[in-house]
Amino acid sequence: MPVTKPKFTRETRQKIKILLADDHRAFREGLSRILGEEEGLEIVAVAGDGEEAVRLASELQPDVAILDVAMPGLSGIEAIKHVKAKSPETAIIVLSAYDYESYVLPSMEAGASAYLLKTVGVSEIARAVRAVHDGQTVLGPTASRRLLSRIAGAGGRVLPDGASQHLHQREMEVLRLGAAGLSNREIAVKLVIGERTVQTHFRNILRKLGVSSRTEAVLRGLRAGWITLDDLP
Repeated sequence: MPVTKPKFTRETRQKIKILLADDHRAFREGLSRILGEEEGLEIVAVAGDGEEAVRLASELQPDVAILDVAMPGLSGIEAIKHVKAKSPETAIIVLSAYDYESYVLPSMEAGASAYLLKTVGVSEIARAVRAVHDGQTVLGPTASRRLLSRIAGAGGRVLPDGASQHLHQREMEVLRLGAAGLSNREIAVKLVIGERTVQTHFRNILRKLGVSSRTEAVLRGLRAGWITLDDLP
């Protein structure tokens, strides 16, 4: 599909640039049109399969890529890995019709920052775009439970039992709420603290765990057993 590169005016530079990839033409064109009407968002390209998504991500370096997990040819999970390799700053949202455990965990491990079902509304997708662009991890309630169930069933720990001692109680609370899919603002309201304080807690969590993203921190917390189904709202 030919791609017309947008003219980058002062207005467009302030918008979040989005790449959308889905193998169902009607769905991707409809979502592209509606999502592009959201304030502060701009669809810079659409792709019909994983290989095209990787090529466009490499060429355009979008802020956010929205990918289907089940696409012909290069799978969505493999596409996530390639997109992150060619455009490391691109935050990835998986938008799928499926909430299978075999999709959720591999997607997050591959580098996705969010996993949403296609049943969510456009406004929720727009919120997720803004959230991952700000460095947050977003999991819908069903995806959160699938992820926890998969990790619990796999067993084992990737961190020593005493690793959690490096995190303060408040940091553990922030990490658990982040795993449940709450935004910085929602965490701040729930814990009655400032939003900037939440951001500081997340920076400290990443540093202490030796990871570079909230997604990695959440996955480590899940695998280490610090986060359970009981932590979900």
